Amino acid sequence: MGKILIPYYSAYGHIFEMAKKVAEGAEQAGAEVKIVKVPEFEAARQAMSGQDPYVQAQDAQKDIPEATHDDLTWADGIIWGVPTRYGTMPAQMKQFLDTAGALWMNGELEGKATAVFTSTGSIHGGQEATALTTLVPLLHFGLIYVGLPYGENQEMLTTDGIGGSPYAASTVAGPDGSNQPDEREFTMAGRLGARVADVASKLSQ
Repeated sequence: MGKILIPYYSAYGHIFEMAKKVAEGAEQAGAEVKIVKVPEFEAARQAMSGQDPYVQAQDAQKDIPEATHDDLTWADGIIWGVPTRYGTMPAQMKQFLDTAGALWMNGELEGKATAVFTSTGSIHGGQEATALTTLVPLLHFGLIYVGLPYGENQEMLTTDGIGGSPYAASTVAGPDGSNQPDEREFTMAGRLGARVADVASKLSQ
């Protein structure tokens, strides 16, 4: 089923928890999976070092290896964990992509399957916008975007305040970050992992 990379950035742990469910879905589909984290800025780490939820979340991720550009070339499919910052990706993720210009120039990511999962503080906090704005640089790299269709994810057909859209798996962290992902959000994240693994396998044949 090929190799699936899950590069993510997670300040408070919500995206990290979703990443693990995405990985489970890809593994259950038969893929070899690698989870890597986009590193924190040192200035941000120092600024938030007094916030217990941030410190605890970072400690929980301490054994996750940092993402490299070699990881991107290793993968047949890439599923990005991208929390929202004002409707777009955080600077940490943008910098990681910005420094991958050599991969873009040489077309090394072209034809690989890709997808996004995200989190916001509220249901109107930018979940769809973040997925759509993240799509733009991914298309520049030549990646082939995989969505999360309604037909496979009936959980989206609800008025409950949970994540999930045709563009990306997602979770609602709450205004203060105290919410934990809903099981329905985890379910959709797993399905996204399986879907990308299946598409990546077909594209790499």
